[in-house]
Parts: sequence; structure tokens; C-alpha cells
Amino acid sequence: MKSPVHLNALRAFEASARHQSFSAAAAELHVTPAAVGQLVRTLEEWLGTPLFHRGTSGRVRLVPTEAAERALPEIRAGFDRLALGLERLKERSSNGVLTVTVSPAFAARWLLPRIERFQAACPDTDVRLDTNLKPVDFVAQRIDIGVRYGTGSWPGLVAEKLMDEEVFPVCSPRLLREHGHLQKPGDLARETLIHDLSMDSHTGFPTWETWLQKAGVLEVATARGMKINNSAAVLQAAIDARGIALARSVMARDDLATGHLVRLFPEITLVSPLAYYVVYRAECSSLPRLVAFRDWLRKEAAA
Repeated sequence: MKSPVHLNALRAFEASARHQSFSAAAAELHVTPAAVGQLVRTLEEWLGTPLFHRGTSGRVRLVPTEAAERALPEIRAGFDRLALGLERLKERSSNGVLTVTVSPAFAARWLLPRIERFQAACPDTDVRLDTNLKPVDFVAQRIDIGVRYGTGSWPGLVAEKLMDEEVFPVCSPRLLREHGHLQKPGDLARETLIHDLSMDSHTGFPTWETWLQKAGVLEVATARGMKINNSAAVLQAAIDARGIALARSVMARDDLATGHLVRLFPEITLVSPLAYYVVYRAECSSLPRLVAFRDWLRKEAAA
């Protein structure tokens, strides 16, 4: 025989058992206590057995019967599965919220100046940025897609190369005017060098020492200078004429284009062994809003 019990009755029963109160359950479900009580009674009538020991001690306190206690774990698991099913249906929609994980510096220097173009192209998708210096758990934190910097290998994630990167010295036009002697790499010996400490954890990332060795300069003391643990702040310090920064080309691209920064000694090219990758879980690769954002990232990177 088909069950006549409405899903709302099971929800009212579960909430009442958890709170041991019709009133508290009603507040959670946004209905009246009388409505919750009626739903529970409907379920009890269909089952032919009570679900609560109803006692009074100043106020009504609901205590589930033994049979109800045995059934509750399965009912709660069922609600959890239903909620997960609804999430899966929402994921397949082209609209909704897209959660993107990127580093704070990448967000500030590359993504945020461009994000309006994605929002114009996909107005029904709301982007939620998760800015984190450390890799995050895509499943636990419900991340849809991200951009990571490294060698392209992250367990459990598909990684597609987005952009390669060069590393080179930059400074502000003001500093260049005031320090007109910057004619050759050896002139850096008299300047304040700005170091990016945020890249220390990336094995193989070029440092000032690496760049100067390629330039054939040995007399510059690379241990001195200003040390900052954020790539965006490194560039801002250079823009403010605090010294010469060893810039990452992707981060510095817009500031070079607008003239806020000037590249020094462009004849010396140092390619980073690391690159930017678009990352996501394989099982989510066909989600419409993920596909739209991934394709937009590729277009922006190519431009």
C-alpha cells in the first residue's frame, strides 16, 4: 500500500525529536506549534503507534519512543541524501553561485580587474571568491574551480595550464627618473631590492640571486633589501618607489600596461618553471557555470 504520509510529517517528526519540543521545531520549520503537532499526529495515526512519550515538567517535553529512536538515524540520513540530491540538481544549472579559489595576490592583481567581463557575459552566475594562500579541500569547502600556481600536479584535481610566467625587475617611473644611473644590471648594487617571501615555499621559483646570476652580476648583496610576503604588496612597494622588485609577469601585466611600472633590462629573460593552472574536480567538468568560467579564463589569458 502506498504511504499517504507527506514528507512534511516526517520533517516535523524529526525536528520535534531533535528539539524535544513542538514549539522549537515549529520555529525551525517556520510554522505554528499546532501545525507541527498535527503533522506528527497524522504520522502516528498512519503508523498506529505513538512516537513520543509526552510528559510534563513545567513545560511539555517530548521524549521519542524506543521505536522512534531506532528510526531517526535512517530518517535523518534520508533527509541528508535529499539535500545532496538538490545540490546536484542546482549544480547542473547555469545560474547560481560559482565558488572560485585563488590566491589573494592573483585575485587583486589579475582576476578582480577583469571579473566584470565575466559577470557581463554570465549575469545569472554569482561568483564567490575564496582567497587562500594554501590549497583548499574542494569537496569539504564546496569549491567549484580555482587557479593555482605550481607544477601542475594536485591530487584529485584536473589541472589545465592557463599561463606561463616570466620573472624580471621592475620599478616605478619616478624612481627611474630619480635614479637615472640604472643603465646596466650591475647598477642594482646601489638600489633597495624588494623580495617576495610568498614564493619561498615554491621550489625552483627564481629569486634575485637567480636573476642576477643569469645577468652575469656577482657583486650585488642579495640578502639585503625589503622583504614582503605578498606578491601584490611587492608590486605596490615598487609602484611607491620603495625599491626595485623582482616581478612576476602575470601579476605585473596591468601595471606595466598602464605605466605604473617599468620593466628593467628586458633583454634578460628568465622563465619561471612554475605556471598558472585552472583546477577542478573531474566529476564536475561538465557543470555549465564551471565550463563558462573556465572558458572565460582561457579567453582572458589568451588576450
